Amino acid sequence: MGVEVGAQAARSRALAVLRIRSRALAVALLPAAVAVVLLVGGSTGHITGGSWPVTRWIVTVLAVVVLLAAAGIALVVARARPAVSPTVPIAEASAPDLYRLVRDLADRLDVPPPSAIALTPDCDSWLEDRTHPAHGPPPPEHRDEIAGARGVGGGAGRSRRAPAAPVLVIGSPFLWWMRVGELRAVLAPVVAGTGPSAHPDIAAARRFVRGLDAAVAVTSEPARGPLVRTVLAGVGWVTRLLLRSCRGHAAEMERGVAAAAAERAQAVDYGLRIVAQEQVGLAYAGWDRLLTRVALPAWRMGRWPSRLDAGVVAALTELSRRDRLAEGFASRLGERPACDLLEEPGSVDEAASLLAARLFHGGPAEPGPDWAPVDWQEYPDEVVDRTWRTEAARLHRVLDALGVRHPTDPTQPDQGGPTLARVLDHLTASATDDAGLSIDRREAYEERGTGVSLNEVEVEVEAEEEVGEDGEPVLGSERTAALAAGLSAELAREEAAAPAVVSGPSGGAEQPGPDWSFWDDGLLPLFPLQPPRSGRELLADHVTAMVCCAAMDTAGAAPGLDWLDGPALLVDGVRAADLGPRILTLVEDGDPEPLRDWLRHLGVRPEKPVRLV
Repeated sequence: MGVEVGAQAARSRALAVLRIRSRALAVALLPAAVAVVLLVGGSTGHITGGSWPVTRWIVTVLAVVVLLAAAGIALVVARARPAVSPTVPIAEASAPDLYRLVRDLADRLDVPPPSAIALTPDCDSWLEDRTHPAHGPPPPEHRDEIAGARGVGGGAGRSRRAPAAPVLVIGSPFLWWMRVGELRAVLAPVVAGTGPSAHPDIAAARRFVRGLDAAVAVTSEPARGPLVRTVLAGVGWVTRLLLRSCRGHAAEMERGVAAAAAERAQAVDYGLRIVAQEQVGLAYAGWDRLLTRVALPAWRMGRWPSRLDAGVVAALTELSRRDRLAEGFASRLGERPACDLLEEPGSVDEAASLLAARLFHGGPAEPGPDWAPVDWQEYPDEVVDRTWRTEAARLHRVLDALGVRHPTDPTQPDQGGPTLARVLDHLTASATDDAGLSIDRREAYEERGTGVSLNEVEVEVEAEEEVGEDGEPVLGSERTAALAAGLSAELAREEAAAPAVVSGPSGGAEQPGPDWSFWDDGLLPLFPLQPPRSGRELLADHVTAMVCCAAMDTAGAAPGLDWLDGPALLVDGVRAADLGPRILTLVEDGDPEPLRDWLRHLGVRPEKPVRLV
């Protein structure tokens, strides 16, 4: 009964959308109908004399103009390409067991099976209609946005004719973390949505709404000539008006479809679905943590972890070990994982990892010298160590640009090198030294001819010296603020000098990658993970990097990877978790004693030069 109620509600709303389309067509044809009546009446002698001839020609011209405008709007709506989610298409030959599971599920639900399966690097699953002619396979001369993943049968599973049934898009983290039964339970309400999607009225209403949405996107693009802008502005006004008229009915239609699908899926693995929904939330938490804490530092270094989905399993297993509330989740690992439904899970993971880097960071379209994959075993040396030494080198370059001198203590034999003592002395300088900083900084910039703008640094210093909510300065001193501003300017210049991201050539049939045929590079990243770091955050990160370099070079520490927190400093194989608060005390308050105590306890020698990149 609930299925019929939801489906009936969806169909009634679909008819309401189609009525709006019919009314728009009637409005476009009304002047033409009136013109036909006037012309026929004039030719038969029934409507003659007076002002009727003038009226006849005015209405005829108006009808022609309205018909041309309506034809142009209809052409834009019909030819506009609806948005398509970037995914990793999975051919049936690459995952016969997964296709078999989905088809069996569709048979149990008594709905049409999805036409194809694709993966998305996100913790979500949905049905996506790709029946628009523009969603067919691209011409041979077109290039894929992302290529380079080995063994993923992307183009082999698509036919020349666009399929009628929607495509099932599955979140790739689900395949690696969930068990086979849990995945089936999670996909049941999604697959059940193919039933309402096959109804002609609902399908027609969806095509109309998607066409309007795509036409609005077309009219929003910048145009070159004033005539084109004027025409597109008119088309955009009409399509927005129609879209606003359809919005409420379309939303209710989708709610009815979702209600009908959820009700139909109640009979399939109901008890297991409750447990599976818990796994969805856990997978989302682990995926978000992995992207922001582990993948993002690697992306910034020009490396992309090639096994992100496998990293989700490691991160959530670590969470299960730390959190007593998650102890029961670890026992699931003995069951068959859903990734076993793939013939080559490693290749699929690689393709999804590259797509994730493209979506969340905007990296290049394919691997290259400055955008290479990295395995988890190589992560500490290739990412963590390089990141710390690169940031330490940037910190000392800015200190050189600011005219900061090296320690002059005669008891320190290694003067002039990049030492931690130089950073500590600068950040703990007295207020008396701050008074002459502006003069020293200006002279240093003029002498060295650095590319960092002095005015830009001074403006950022003023911003960093603003007081916080408690009335205290955000940073400890003017020296600290100047250093933070210099780091921001240096990093901005490096990012501006980086080569532009371009689409890579297609990998061909042997190396297909994620399906990115309908996205523009200017839209990337689609989902940036974090806003730009503030000067305070940059300074804390760079000082932390310098401390870690000194610990590795003088105290035998090593770089490491924490699955939940990202780069970590290992001392005797144990993560040093108490460094962050001491760095903040130095940066914000100018108090070096907690950090100096920590350095003395580990045997770190701040006066010794460190190795930089």
